[in-house]
Amino acid sequence: MIEITNLQKTFEDSDLTVLKDISLKIEDGDIYGLVGRSGAGKSTLLRCINGLTGYQKGNLKVDGCEVKELSGIRLREFRKNIGMIFQQFSLLERKTVYENVALPMECWGWTRQKRDQKVKELLELVGLKEKMNVKPRTLSGGQKQRVAIARALTMDPKILLCDEATSALDPKTTNSILDLLLKINKELKITIVIVTHQMSVVRRVCNKMSILENGKIVEQGDVRQIFLNQPAALMRLMGEEGQTLPETGCTLQISYDIKEKADGELFTAMSEELHIRFSVIDGKIQKYRENMMGLFVINVSDKDAVSVKQYLDKKGYQWKELEQEKGGESWD
Repeated sequence: MIEITNLQKTFEDSDLTVLKDISLKIEDGDIYGLVGRSGAGKSTLLRCINGLTGYQKGNLKVDGCEVKELSGIRLREFRKNIGMIFQQFSLLERKTVYENVALPMECWGWTRQKRDQKVKELLELVGLKEKMNVKPRTLSGGQKQRVAIARALTMDPKILLCDEATSALDPKTTNSILDLLLKINKELKITIVIVTHQMSVVRRVCNKMSILENGKIVEQGDVRQIFLNQPAALMRLMGEEGQTLPETGCTLQISYDIKEKADGELFTAMSEELHIRFSVIDGKIQKYRENMMGLFVINVSDKDAVSVKQYLDKKGYQWKELEQEKGGESWD
């Protein structure tokens, strides 16, 4: 478990405070997303978790161990339990795939036999066993990241930290890497923390998330619930705040899980049952892991608004009334 309480990080050479009063909890087995725009502090927070970056105030405990109290051999032993992968892969071009994966075990004095067994197991896991004797320059970006993941798993870590690990990859390759992370999380029971600005990454693999703005957590919780609720912080991150709304009638934002219903069936049924007409201003279907979420904005006449709200409540859908004024939003 990772427990962070009132953490503050300041770069002493510039007096710039990049993390302010950060508090969150990451449970064992979570795939946790840290999201935000560039400069929000998410990568700095990730580096605080494994002791690469220090912090001045607050607490950061991993399995009950306060990170800032570690140094020397204790810190090195601690980092054995935390693997890390980066956007740029950081492979040694002069070494083969096999040698890149084996390197951490060499540094820790593993025997040749143990290294050989572990490398082959990990390359099998990431689907690259046939590439073990080639150099990284012959690999695609996705294959290089798979090698980096295998290398990060050599010490049997309890936690895997991913810093924008898919940002340099195309969408198809990104999905294959994310599927691999899901497999690692499920089969090896490894807790994964992902720093990203890609909402598709969060929806595909993360079960919990925090949104950072200017060094502060402005929203956190269950990924599915946050995307259904569409809080202001999420809308700002996606660049969808300040939506122009109709000047008349009642505008509602509706969120719901799509299970067996086809897209649009909700509104067809509502129109037929209530005998009303309305406008669909915006709508999209988003995938969350193996499920689908419907996110729509509709406008109904003032006289029909009460009936529509009651209908949505009866069906168990979440809705929010939108108004032009920023302070006019209210969740039901």
